[in-house]
Amino acid sequence: MAAPLARPAKTPAPQVAPPPTGPAGPAVSAGPGKPGGPGARSGQRRAVALFTIPFFALFTAVTVLPIFYAAWMSLYREESSGLGFGGTERVFAGFGNFTEALGNEAFLRSFGNIALYCALYIPAMVGGALVLALLVDSTMARARRFFQIAYFLPHAVPGLIASLIWLYLYTPGLSPITDALDALGAQWNFFGQDEAIFSVVNISAWQWTGYNMIIFYAGLQAVPREVLEAATVDGAGALRTALQVKIPMIRPTVVLTLLFTCVGAIQLFDAPKLVQLRANTMGEDWSPTMFIYTAAFKGHDYGLAAASSLLLALVAGLLSFVVTKLGNRWKAS
Repeated sequence: MAAPLARPAKTPAPQVAPPPTGPAGPAVSAGPGKPGGPGARSGQRRAVALFTIPFFALFTAVTVLPIFYAAWMSLYREESSGLGFGGTERVFAGFGNFTEALGNEAFLRSFGNIALYCALYIPAMVGGALVLALLVDSTMARARRFFQIAYFLPHAVPGLIASLIWLYLYTPGLSPITDALDALGAQWNFFGQDEAIFSVVNISAWQWTGYNMIIFYAGLQAVPREVLEAATVDGAGALRTALQVKIPMIRPTVVLTLLFTCVGAIQLFDAPKLVQLRANTMGEDWSPTMFIYTAAFKGHDYGLAAASSLLLALVAGLLSFVVTKLGNRWKAS
């Protein structure tokens, strides 16, 4: 019987290297000048520094250095000798200027005037801006772009020019407003002792209501449309949707607006300064900034003015902290 044919021995298959994992072939370590390498990262850092250095330089020149200069000036006062004929010399006063400012009745009264101003101005301005934003955002609103521009235009007018315009409109014999009031038999003295603060509030509200309306309207545009549709399906009307859906969802925007409004209100200067030209009962130190201006440029007491400025900055910082805390609690409620 013939023997079976022997099968040839199998030769091992040649080893094939696995294909490269990357689309561009085997990985190559990044070196200088390569994307992601040390050279590229250093170039990015140089670019970042190139764009940020001008900001920090300008911020230091117009904010940081003036603060340190004001702090240095607040520690000195100028004293005259020889019954005022021997010139003046700068002497170290320590915290004397601060104690003088805190004991000055006019300076403390100016904060009371601003507190009353805020009590009248903030509800009127913020409430008016919120109502206008809700009206423009409503489904029945037409020509939204026109009303946005129309409401914003008063803010485009510089504050000093706006105050001059309203000063003209408050003046009897020149103003059509006073003529209309006289024709109706109504008497209102815009420069009276009790009415002058309303004149200041009106100027500020006229200038800032449209600006904050734009901010509120932008916040309302971010409210999800499906949430509003769900509220409509549940039977909520336009007023209920505005009060219980739209306003709660833009709480961060409202809090931010309140913060900026409070900080801006405590620095009020141009409107009361011009109204004071006709309303003599207001005085030249009606607001803290007016007190500082009078102390520096009329009383030439730069040490007192610098100390008062730092105290005003401290009050503004504390007020910002309080408003932020209360706003965070309202947002979390």
